[in-house]
This record gives sequence, structure tokens and C-alpha cells, in this order.
Amino acid sequence: MKHVLICVLLAFVLAQFGAAQPVQEKVDTAAIAKIKEEGMYRSKVMESLSWLTDVYGPRLTGSPEFKEAADWAKKKLEELGLQNVAIESWKFGKGWSLKSFSAQMIEPRVQPLIAYPKAWSPSTKGTVRGNAVYLDVKTEADLQEYKGKLKGAIVLISEPRDLKAHFTPEADRLTDEDLLKMANADMPRGRVRAGMRDTSAFRRFLERATMSRKRMEFCQQEGALVIVETSQGDGGTLFVQGASVPQPADTPMDRRIGAYDPKAPKILTQVVVAAEHYNRMVRIIQKGTRVKMELNLEAEFSDDQPGMNIVGEIPGTDLKDEIVMIGGHFDSWHGGTGATDDASGSVVCMEAMRILKTLDLKPRRTIRIGLWGGEEEGLLGSKAYVTNHFGEKDTVQGSTFGEIKKKPDYEKFYAYFNNDNGTGKVRGVYMQGNDAVRPIFRAWLAPFADMGASTLTLQNTGGTDHLSYDAIGLPAFQFIQDEIEYSTRTHHSNMDVFDRVQEEDLKQASVIMAAFAYEAAMREGKFPRKPLPPPGPPRTSIGN
Repeated sequence: MKHVLICVLLAFVLAQFGAAQPVQEKVDTAAIAKIKEEGMYRSKVMESLSWLTDVYGPRLTGSPEFKEAADWAKKKLEELGLQNVAIESWKFGKGWSLKSFSAQMIEPRVQPLIAYPKAWSPSTKGTVRGNAVYLDVKTEADLQEYKGKLKGAIVLISEPRDLKAHFTPEADRLTDEDLLKMANADMPRGRVRAGMRDTSAFRRFLERATMSRKRMEFCQQEGALVIVETSQGDGGTLFVQGASVPQPADTPMDRRIGAYDPKAPKILTQVVVAAEHYNRMVRIIQKGTRVKMELNLEAEFSDDQPGMNIVGEIPGTDLKDEIVMIGGHFDSWHGGTGATDDASGSVVCMEAMRILKTLDLKPRRTIRIGLWGGEEEGLLGSKAYVTNHFGEKDTVQGSTFGEIKKKPDYEKFYAYFNNDNGTGKVRGVYMQGNDAVRPIFRAWLAPFADMGASTLTLQNTGGTDHLSYDAIGLPAFQFIQDEIEYSTRTHHSNMDVFDRVQEEDLKQASVIMAAFAYEAAMREGKFPRKPLPPPGPPRTSIGN
């Protein structure tokens, strides 16, 4: 009897031990080895990048240049042998294309200026010349000092920037310490609801934004010709995005009007000037010496332009109705050629599809690529795609989260992987607060530890297209990438060009993207999903 009891207890302990063990994730090491070899030694990623940037960049949403680039990408995906390749359209607004631009100081000395117009900025009436006026105001009352002094003027509305020498490198990679901190990060906190924001910092933000709006409105009311702003960046690098439409600072993001919106009001020509050139003009004006500028902007607008997403797929076999997706955003700003933001992510995904097709791997699930338009204007393209194919939040009642209105393909969706953090190589994955995916990604990253990719963090990174999927409860992830020069030199700048992209990093990112897509397409069982949050209470006004 004692012997039987021991055996029963032993069996119970073993059963409990076995039940506690995680399911061992399978990795197709033979396929991964082939993916590595093809992607690292026979890569086409830089050739694709050159076409997308040198020839077809920049790619502003709604512009003729975007359409030309989209047609090239569609043809390229068809040449790779992908099926169901298409350009899917969604509602956008006004198109804008830069035809010519020049800017210089002509008094007291001639100096060509490093400058760019903001996108969707209206043209000047030919070449315009005017006195440069520095709008040195801190309060709304200060504006009255300039009453009657801005008609026909070119107005400098930013404060000059205090520039310092760079004693640290502009380029950087994540250190072991950085990665360890990310790996040890806690579960990300939920969103702070409007009306519960920390008071002082947000109030200061509102005050600055409100004053900026009042400056612009004042310039327009007084008959100024052009608004000139200084840029972030220095040393010849400037950062430029879309023209500003004056509106209340506390307007919720989903209700703000962009300059591309058909309902946008008339605005002044808006130009961004490199910090050193801007500072010089301000200093001359402050000495009591006249500064005169000459500008010419010719831009072409086109009404009712659609946004576009480019899609294509490798059909699956026994699980072909289930979808694994990879993607990056295809649009860019216009100062450079959109190389690190995000032609690099787009060609990483295209190269991943090329690798899988070249190797003739047979995924069980369908692998689909999505190249998104309108990301820079607020993830518009990926949001439209998710809404059309998978579902959307029902926020009619103004709730914070909203119920999910699911479409039939919602349950067939497996996972989405995004690349949109510059040229840097992949170091791991942001798990988006979904700890259940840890053992899966740990197994998938194991073959790439020698390539520097092994970190998993519960943290999330914002502002990329994976959020469109995550917003309705679909598993979607952005890779951790090295910073390189992203925030210091290339992100939305005139230096976001082919030559700032790191070739070996793009090769590494391409093989990891291909491997994750393949492993997801071959994996047994369902992919873990986070529980959906309950509907939240009605939103309060921002800033309350």
C-alpha cells in the first residue's frame, strides 16, 4: 500500500510539473538558415531602396509622386510573383506637389538660405520681396505693438535657438545597458484619459500652442506675405512637415483639420529656415538694421486625391484563410526622399517577401504585405485598411475605448509585424504589453542572437502603423531598432536620403522580418491576444 501511495504521489507531482512547463515553440532552423543566406549574401534591398528614394522620392500622401511610387511598388511585387497585388484607395483630401522654390536674404547682404516650404503651403504670387520682421512677442498684448507693421512683410515668428557644438556623436546604437533596461520594463500603463492629465506641464503646452496660433492669425489679419519659422536641427539639417492650420490648442487630435483637408481655411505661405540662417537674420534685425528677403514658391494643388495602400500576398496552404501581415509606411515628408522614414521599412518588407518567394517556401498561412499611405498624417492608411478588412471601434457615444465592430476576417487575422524606426538594425521586439507572446518571440529570436537581436520588452513604441491593429485588439508589433541618426539628423528632415541608410542593418532587418513572417505562418495553434479593455466613460475635453 505504501508503495502504491508513493507511485500515486510521484505521478501527481510529475503531472503537475509537466503541466507547468510551457509549450516548446518549434523553429524551422533549416528554413531560417536559408533565409539568412539569401538575405545577407544575395540581397536586393539597397537596389529597391535606391528606386524608391532616388527615383520615386519623396512620396507625400496624395501627391503625383506617391502615385508613381505606388505604381512602381505594385509592379515590383507582381514581378516577385506575389498574388492579389493591388493598390487600395481610401478617402484623403488635397494633393500637393512642389514645382519650384527659392529663398534668400537680399539685404543687407545676399545670402542663399537653407529653407523649405511646409507641405500644403500655398504658392507665392511669383517672386516676392519684403522686409523681414521679427515678431518678438510673449503675450497676446505684445502683438498690438506690431499693428499696422506687417502688411507686405515676411514675418519671422519663432524665437531664435541657442545652438551648441556637438560633443557627442549624432549616431548611436542601443547599449547593453539600454537593452537590459527595456527587458526589465514593467507592463505599460493604460492611457491617461483626457481630463486626467497632469496640470502644469499640459497647461504650459496649451499656452505655447495657443500663443503660436494667435501669432499666425495676427500675421494673416495684418496682411503679411509669408510666415518664416526656424527649424529643429542644425549644421544644415532642418526638419519640415506640413503647414499649420490655426485652430484652438485643445482641439482633440481626431478633430483637428490638416492643411490637406478640403475644409481647411485659407492660410499664409509657410517656410522653415535652417537655424543658423534664421538666427543671423534675427540678430541683424535686433541691431536695428533692415533685413530684406526674396522668396518664390510654386506648388501645385489637386483636389479630391485618394490615399493609397499597396498590398500583395503569398497564399498559404492548409491554413490559407488565416492572415499573417508585415508592413511599413510608404509615404514620406518632402524635405528629403523619405529614406529612413520609411522607405527603409517598406523595402525591408518587400525584401522579406522576395526572400520567401525566391526560396519557394510554402507557408501554411497566407503572408500579406501592406505598404501604407498617410502614416505621417496620423496612421490614416493603416487605419482605413484595418477598418475595411477587420473592424473598428464604435465610438459614436464618445467613449474612450469603444466596442469593437468586428468583420468576418477579424478572427482569421493571426499577427502583424511592422518596421518603422529608421535604418537601424533590429534588436528585438516591443511586445505591446502582451506577455503571452514572450516564449514565442524568444524562440523566434534565438537564431538571431549572433546578429544582435534578442531583447523583448513589455514596452510599446508609439506612432507606427501597428497601433491601428492593436487598437481593435489584434496582435501587432513593432521591432526594437537602433536609433542611428534618426532623431538627430534624418527623421522628417532634408537629410532623410539614401546615403544615410545603413546597408548591413537593412539586410539584417529583412531576414528577421522574413523569418518572423514565416514562423508565424507555420506555427501551430492560435496566436495570443490581449484581452480587450472594457468600454470607457465618455471623453471630457482635452485640458480639463
